[in-house]
Amino acid sequence: MIIGTFKRNDSGRIISFELTGHAQSGEYGKDLVCAAVSALAISCVNGIDALAGVKPIIDANEEEGGYLYIELPEDSTQEQTNITQILLENLLLGLQAVQAEYGKYLQLKTITK
Repeated sequence: MIIGTFKRNDSGRIISFELTGHAQSGEYGKDLVCAAVSALAISCVNGIDALAGVKPIIDANEEEGGYLYIELPEDSTQEQTNITQILLENLLLGLQAVQAEYGKYLQLKTITK
């Protein structure tokens, strides 16, 4: 199962997210849940970099997969913060849609710092 944890600050902004585990909803290379989660997460991270001009703190298991942690730096401008929040909220919405369809392979939670 993939576990997704989104952390919000006191003002409700997403400041980090973590994805851990493997969906195991299909054989390797044909796991639709894994592909969906990976595509959504990587697209979000690439958008934060390319569209907001923000270099997030990234920790990932490059060899085996199954782990991605992203944290936003605190020195972003208001415009960068607005763009990153749109991208992160869109990621959360996309993952919630996957969870609604494939809930036994993906669990999401949101915590407040």
